[in-house]
Amino acid sequence: MTLYKTDFYAWTLQQAEHLRAEAMEQLDIQNLIEEIEGMSSSERRQLSNRLHVLLMHLLKLLCQKHENPKRWLATIREQRRRIGYLLKDSPSLRNLLDERIADVYPDARDEAAEETGLLLDTFPAICPWTTAQIMDNHFYP
Repeated sequence: MTLYKTDFYAWTLQQAEHLRAEAMEQLDIQNLIEEIEGMSSSERRQLSNRLHVLLMHLLKLLCQKHENPKRWLATIREQRRRIGYLLKDSPSLRNLLDERIADVYPDARDEAAEETGLLLDTFPAICPWTTAQIMDNHFYP
């Protein structure tokens, strides 16, 4: 059994030491590749999750103007802020925004309908906002 399977933390420290020492023959290449790919998947998932919540609250704000929107506004601001941090740390994720918005919008729409008790048809079938509007700190429907 390898250190990777028995003590992940120790394995990461060991791999870092091998890299510092340029001891390439000592590196656990296959597991390093998996971990690096996993990190990129995690970043994409985080972007999708934050966009989902952001879109859901924008939809609720759009379709429930008579409700007290303070909590939705706070969530919208928080998600935009967190997405901004994510894009600052990983600018290439910006290239995925349009795709991720299209991917998560149907689920955000479904969840907005479920949480509000409104009919699904109350919410636009296709995302009504541009990526720029969704990310604009001053835009609220």
